[in-house]
Amino acid sequence: MTTESPTKFTATFKRKLYPKQRAAIFNDARYAIVEASTKSGKTHACIEWLFTEMSKHGRAGRNFWWVAPTYNQSKIAYNRLIRSVPKSVITKANQFELSVTFKNGAIIRHLSAEKPDGLYGEDCYGAVLDECTRMREEAWYAIRSTLTATHGRARLIGNVKGKKNWAYRVARRAEAGEPDWHYARLTAQDAIGGGVLTEEEIEDAKRSLPTDVFKELYEAEPSDDAGNPFGVDAINLCVGEISQKPSIVFGVDLAKSVDWTCIVGLDEDSNVSYFDRFQTDWESTERRIKNAIGNESALIDSTGVGDPIVERMQKDNHTIEGFKFTSSSKQQLMEGLAVAIQNQEIAIPSGVLLQELLDFEYEFTRTGTKYSAPSGLHDDAVCALALALMKTKNRPSFGIW
Repeated sequence: MTTESPTKFTATFKRKLYPKQRAAIFNDARYAIVEASTKSGKTHACIEWLFTEMSKHGRAGRNFWWVAPTYNQSKIAYNRLIRSVPKSVITKANQFELSVTFKNGAIIRHLSAEKPDGLYGEDCYGAVLDECTRMREEAWYAIRSTLTATHGRARLIGNVKGKKNWAYRVARRAEAGEPDWHYARLTAQDAIGGGVLTEEEIEDAKRSLPTDVFKELYEAEPSDDAGNPFGVDAINLCVGEISQKPSIVFGVDLAKSVDWTCIVGLDEDSNVSYFDRFQTDWESTERRIKNAIGNESALIDSTGVGDPIVERMQKDNHTIEGFKFTSSSKQQLMEGLAVAIQNQEIAIPSGVLLQELLDFEYEFTRTGTKYSAPSGLHDDAVCALALALMKTKNRPSFGIW
C-alpha cells in the first residue's frame, strides 16, 4: 500500500511582508502568538502563512482552520483569502460554509469561536486564531485538541485587551521562552517602518484617542484596567459629591427593551448636577424629561423610537438636539468622555453612574472600536453623561440630527 504525497504548489501574494511581520508569523515554532497594533499586517501575514501550510502539507480531505470570534469576522478573512490567491489553485469556494478547496484537495475553513464545543472532533492540520483576545479560552482548548493527531501548527494573533485574559497569560509564557512557542509584538511604529501605516495617521489617532486606548490599539501595550477605556484610576480621581449648582446642559439616553432612561445634567464646570434613571411608558418618559430639562440645552438619544420624541420636544425647546447612535458615533462620543475623565475635567457622584463607568468596556473590531457594557449590564447612565458632555463642549455634530 502506498501513501499519497501532498501536492505542493505556491502562490505569489501581491503585498510583500516587511521583515518583522514575516519573522513574527513565519518561524519554526509550532505555536506563535503575536500581540499587535491594529492594521499592522498581522491578518495579511497569517492568511499567507495558512495558505503556505496548506500548500506544503495539504492533500485530499485535510482541513486547515481560520477561527475568529464571530462568523462575520471569519467571513472577512474568507473574502480576503479569495482575493489574495490565484483562481487557478482553487477548485471550489463555498461562500455559505466559508470554505475554500484547493487543487491538492485540502480545505481552508473559516469558523466562528462563538460556540467552542462545536470546534471539537475534526482533525486540523494548521490553524489561525484571529483576534484571540476576544475569544473564550475554551475555544483555544478545542482548537488545540484538533491539532493533536496531526501535530499541526497554530498562530494566535490579536490586539491586546488588558491583562486579565487568557491570551495575555499565554503571551507572557511564550515571551519567557515556553518550549514550542514563539512570541512577537508588532507596533504601529513597526508598521510605519514596513510601509503599512503612516506617521501622520498614528499622530492623529494619538491626539483623538484616550491614552490607554491608544496604547493598546497602536502600541500593543496592555492596560491594567482590562479594557476599561476611561481608566479605573482616572474614574476614581473624578469621584465627588453631586453639584448643587444649576444644570446648564442635559444628556438623555432613552430606554430600549429592558434598559433604563437616564437623564444627566452638568453644571457650568462640567460637574454632574442632576441624575435620574427610570423605566416607564413613553408618554410619562417624555413628560419627565421635559420637567427635568426645562428650557436648558439638551442632547437626546434620537435613535429609533427616540426620533419622534425629540421632534415633539424641539417644538417647545429649540436648543434640544437629537443624537443617533451608530457604532462610529458612539465611538466618538465615548472617546470624548474618556479624554475628559483622564484630564479630570468632570466630577462624578457615587452610585449607578460611577458603577457603570467602572464596568464599561471597549474592544477592537475590524471596523473600529466598540464601546459597551459587559453582557447583562447597562450603559445608559454612561451614554447620558457622554451626551451631556458633548453638548457642553459644543463638539462637532457628528451623528447629531
